[in-house]
Amino acid sequence: MTTTAPAATTAYALRWPALFVVLAAEVMDLLDALITSIAGPTIVRDLGGGQTLIQWLAAGYTIAMASGLLIGGRLGDIYGRKRMFMIGMAGFTLMSLACALAQSPEMLIAFRVLQGLIGAVMLPQGLGLIKEMFPPEEIAGAFGAFGPVMGLSAVGGPILAGWLVDADLFGWQWRTIFAINVPIGVIALLAAVRILPASRPNRDLHVELTSAAIASGSMFCLIYPLIQGRELGWPAWSYVMIAAGLLGFGLLALVERARDRAGKVTLITPSLFTKRAFTTGLVTGMAFFGALMGMSIVFTLFVQLGLGFTPLHAGLAGISQAAGMVVGFVASQPLNARLGGRRLMHVGEVITIAGLAGFVWTLHLAGDGVGAWDLQPSLAVVGLGMGLTMAPFFDLVLAGVEDHESGSASGVMTAVQQLGGAFGIAVLGTLFFHVLTAADATSRIAVFRDAAGAAMWLAAGLLVVGFGLTFFLPARAREDAVAH
Repeated sequence: MTTTAPAATTAYALRWPALFVVLAAEVMDLLDALITSIAGPTIVRDLGGGQTLIQWLAAGYTIAMASGLLIGGRLGDIYGRKRMFMIGMAGFTLMSLACALAQSPEMLIAFRVLQGLIGAVMLPQGLGLIKEMFPPEEIAGAFGAFGPVMGLSAVGGPILAGWLVDADLFGWQWRTIFAINVPIGVIALLAAVRILPASRPNRDLHVELTSAAIASGSMFCLIYPLIQGRELGWPAWSYVMIAAGLLGFGLLALVERARDRAGKVTLITPSLFTKRAFTTGLVTGMAFFGALMGMSIVFTLFVQLGLGFTPLHAGLAGISQAAGMVVGFVASQPLNARLGGRRLMHVGEVITIAGLAGFVWTLHLAGDGVGAWDLQPSLAVVGLGMGLTMAPFFDLVLAGVEDHESGSASGVMTAVQQLGGAFGIAVLGTLFFHVLTAADATSRIAVFRDAAGAAMWLAAGLLVVGFGLTFFLPARAREDAVAH
């Protein structure tokens, strides 16, 4: 049965069941982002590849996804969001199985890159489908549903990953963390066939590959030297690549502007950049998701490599942060109505910064005797702040986006989320390993404490930047929608 999505002002009858199909894709992506950091040390011991393999398992996936998302959102506009969602879901599931069967570090990274690319076809369709299926008065509730589901995934994902690695089911050890996506993907794909509404394709649109290539190359030039530069002694070419990446983004802006003036197809809908909430949200999202993903991988490295935790214990050690995030998401609904999205984001950012400061303070006070229980209060505060910050973010940023812009906007926003994550993993991970190699502390644990503390301060710095930028977002999402 195929149904066509109604106008944006009309509610799609199966919108709530369809929302859970969309959420399944988000859960698969989140699990893949979280579980590789938990299993990273075990994968390195099994396949080799050095400590940078841990960074590349996450960063290779996110760079590929960020690159593909710029095209993925437009593909949904051209060929229909349901069709592209299903193609992406099928490919993502297949690549999950391929990752589980990888026999070398190079093969695993290659499959992770392919998984990110095909995931880029799947993920942006979700935000576009929500904009299509839900009337304006229910949009905030639909986006709010992301919170508890993402929070529960954040709680259960690392614990499940740790248990799967430690249990060594069927002798597959770390491979089961990828294989677990296969049944989830198959069930979600079957549900998508019956439940998701079919969008009306627009074959008059085209994909602009030149700008996509410039964007992808710029991302790679920026992230690659940040990860590999430290291990290779920061050769001159690493600085050249970083400069080329930054210049590449400038070139992308010039090319897009020139194509728009000439009346040609652009990669990103130009009108999006006339919306202050959207443009501010791009930079704010880079800072926030960079801090979130960067601190997550640093914490996992700290407890496994520094404190000697098993993967399961590492997953359990982060449970208070995930639980705090769930509480933040749940509390955000009434707080958003009372305070407005911008003020709620500010509250969340301040709480998160305080939690990170508490984490570093705890490391200092506990000394070499620091354990998992010592870190739980500060991690819970970090999670609470992140939940309060993330809950209103997408609604604020996308509120003023028109229906014909939603595919491009969804792709760009999700790309920024992934690029921010890759940037955070690269920068915070590189700082962590740099402090490890340069430190002259008297004990092994002291070295890891110094490395983790430095990375957490950098994460707090990114959030301070995000706090300042949040002032430029609308006070409430509906105000921005009315203004545009």
